[in-house]
Amino acid sequence: MCDVLYEGKSKLVCRGEDDSSVLIRYKDTATAFNSKKKEELAGKGRLNAEISNILYAYLADNGVKTHTIKVVNDTSILVRKAEIIMVEVIIRNVAAGSFSKKYGMPEGTELQNTIVEFCLKSDALGDPMINESQITAIGIATKDEIEEMTVQALKINRLLCGLFKKTGIRLVDFKLEFGRAGGEILLCDEISPDSCRLWDTDTGKKLDKDRFRHDLDSVLDGYRDVLRRLKNV
Repeated sequence: MCDVLYEGKSKLVCRGEDDSSVLIRYKDTATAFNSKKKEELAGKGRLNAEISNILYAYLADNGVKTHTIKVVNDTSILVRKAEIIMVEVIIRNVAAGSFSKKYGMPEGTELQNTIVEFCLKSDALGDPMINESQITAIGIATKDEIEEMTVQALKINRLLCGLFKKTGIRLVDFKLEFGRAGGEILLCDEISPDSCRLWDTDTGKKLDKDRFRHDLDSVLDGYRDVLRRLKNV
């Protein structure tokens, strides 16, 4: 058992090897609608960990600074301790989910440009959207930090869209988190079917957390399919 410092919805954050690191352990817990829907799905943590590790390694190889130090086992990674910037950066390539509902666009509509959104990282407040002037006004991040996160998010989007295209998967939208460590802005948390919308390019089949949100059959089959395709690139 690890020495737990914090327990999130899908991961445990544990004491690391020294004061500059922490251990992240993926859980099998699936949640949706701000944890109003919750279930244990055996093997989900391992799948998300392996998918995220593949994507983080790919991004690091292409110049993205991440918090990863090393993979410890099939559900745990050692990462640099970082001060998480309390905004989620949302990238949208295709209309889906809350965006479709809010703006009346049918799901699957290709957007004329990539959208970068910010949401306040707060379960208690329902993760509301927040703009750049609000972020700086309440002291969450500086203007330079917002610009850096935006530049990195768009670079990550270009890289991941290219990678997923090779697997026959459409990267619809996804969430990123960043943190401060050693004077740098690092990509933190995970990139997995829990934090992305991933659709089969040909059929439109959902391969992500929407299978859990909307009670589609065989939730983890989509995650397994994503992992299989990434391994075969």
